[in-house]
Amino acid sequence: AFASLVFTVTDPNDLSVINEFRKGLENPEVLKWPENGGDPCGSPVWPHIVCSGSRIQQIQVMGLGLKGPLPQNLNKLSRLTHLGLQKNQFSGKLPSFSGLSELSFAYLDFNQFDSIPLDFFDGLVNLQVLALDENPLNATSGWSLPNGLQDSAQLINLTMINCNLAGPLPEFLGTMSSLEVLLLSTNRLSGPIPGTFKDAVLKMLWLNDQSGDGMSGSIDVVATMVSLTHLWLHGNQFSGKIPVEIGNLTNLKDLSVNTNNLVGLIPESLANMPLDNLDLNNNHFMGPVPKFKATNVSFMSNSFCQTKQGAVCAPEVMALLEFLDGVNYPSRLVESWSGNNPCDGRWWGISCDDNQKVSVINLPKSNLSGTLSPSIANLESVTRIYLESNNLSGFVPSSWTSLKSLSVLDLSNNNISPPLPKFTTPLKLVLNGNPKLTSNPPGANPSPNNSTTPADSPTSSVPPSRPNSSSSVIFKPGEQSPEKKDSKSKIAIVVVPIAGFLLLVFLAIPLYIYVCKKSKDKHQAPTALVVHPRDPSDSDNVVKIAIANQTNGSLSTVNASGSASIQSGESHMIEAGNLLISVQVLRNVTKNFSPENELGRGGFGVVYKGELDDGTQIAVKRMEAGIV
Repeated sequence: AFASLVFTVTDPNDLSVINEFRKGLENPEVLKWPENGGDPCGSPVWPHIVCSGSRIQQIQVMGLGLKGPLPQNLNKLSRLTHLGLQKNQFSGKLPSFSGLSELSFAYLDFNQFDSIPLDFFDGLVNLQVLALDENPLNATSGWSLPNGLQDSAQLINLTMINCNLAGPLPEFLGTMSSLEVLLLSTNRLSGPIPGTFKDAVLKMLWLNDQSGDGMSGSIDVVATMVSLTHLWLHGNQFSGKIPVEIGNLTNLKDLSVNTNNLVGLIPESLANMPLDNLDLNNNHFMGPVPKFKATNVSFMSNSFCQTKQGAVCAPEVMALLEFLDGVNYPSRLVESWSGNNPCDGRWWGISCDDNQKVSVINLPKSNLSGTLSPSIANLESVTRIYLESNNLSGFVPSSWTSLKSLSVLDLSNNNISPPLPKFTTPLKLVLNGNPKLTSNPPGANPSPNNSTTPADSPTSSVPPSRPNSSSSVIFKPGEQSPEKKDSKSKIAIVVVPIAGFLLLVFLAIPLYIYVCKKSKDKHQAPTALVVHPRDPSDSDNVVKIAIANQTNGSLSTVNASGSASIQSGESHMIEAGNLLISVQVLRNVTKNFSPENELGRGGFGVVYKGELDDGTQIAVKRMEAGIV
């Protein structure tokens, strides 16, 4: 034994580790090491071993098909610089590499290691390349990179594909100034790409195909990594737009973002990049498909308005998509606003007129945030815009004043900022609930019609709300916005109401005496009316009217929208939506309730038919006294 120690070149500790390494293998014979002992660093040198003097520096056994565990004291090979164990069938627990301060290259990929110790990365201060790909590490719970890895300041390549990494992407990886290759595909990573990756010197970044919820958030930060040549982000939940600054990545050759939740128009800067490969499939990209300069490009399963590169969208489509861009692409609109025709019935909140032009934008409570786009001014036929109860901010674009047909603009319950633009046509502007705006400008007249339900847009998917009349403002042509009223208006708002009230009292007293006197000489008002709005399900599509005798001399009616009848002497009028009918007209069209016009009798009265001058069919029920 003494003679053996004297003539052994290899360090005894290193020899002990190597012998244990061999004993743990199921098939050590493939190494072709001496069966009866020997000297790894002596003469002849053992295969797959590289020594420097008496110390083992390298173990290279790639692809030999070795089976079995590694010795748990492997880190006693303190001078080890290269470890090549890849593409074998090593299994069991990885030993700690703590203390291997000279280790520079460690290839452990494509094996069957099933767990990794917490201190595995401690003290690897000279590590340049580490590969742990395709190992079922901590398969049940997953694992995350410990902070100790950030001490490996020389690290250039870190590849850990499909090894059960879980949790958020560590922020410290973005601050490692030497890291050029980071391949973490097919793991369980989640959350966004940290902001610490801004201006990272990475050349290859693979974060694709994370299981579970996948990675999410914006991809804006990647546009700052100007050294990138390969960027794989596919198979995740990334959202938002492709940043315009993507064009700054002049070294990029391979970009894959398919199967995410990316939205918006394809930036021209991306279309002009001379990429080798570009994959945009399975997202929510919209607008036209640009002419790409990439050699190989795919863009299937998106929401483009056209399918051919270079084909343009309809002007109304582009106007609405630019509006969508300003309000940050809420998911419900992104899912329904596709194709090249906003009047095809699929565009949520959009209604069109008989000429197939957009007439109503009806998007209350639609999770809109951001600012209003000037592009809406290109929708020349729009008459009403309902955007109440969202989270809109900024200014109303001055270009909207060119909308000559616009009659209603409801921006209530948002965060719109002054000043408002000067509209040149009469406009019902609803502003209540905007903290930065005054709710009712001095001298402005409230709208007489408080209902904001679009009567001519039955296909609109979202019913608009009904704003309070105190916040509805009619702007006459040339009238100033609320923020530009001068002090004279403030005086007028005090003086005019007082003078008006005194005049009303002066006229009301004698008028009241006259009416009371007159009422004694008159017969009681013969009728009262109830008008039922058209029922679309009624095959006859007639207007139904109920008429009844009253006992109190007054006429009072109620319809579906809450309007009331008007009585003036012998003229009795009823307003129901857009329908205004006098009692005299009802007598005329029913031939004074002639028996020949009788349709039927019921427990409450007789029903008569009639036809108005415009061809409208009506049914009039003359009810018994007290029913109405």
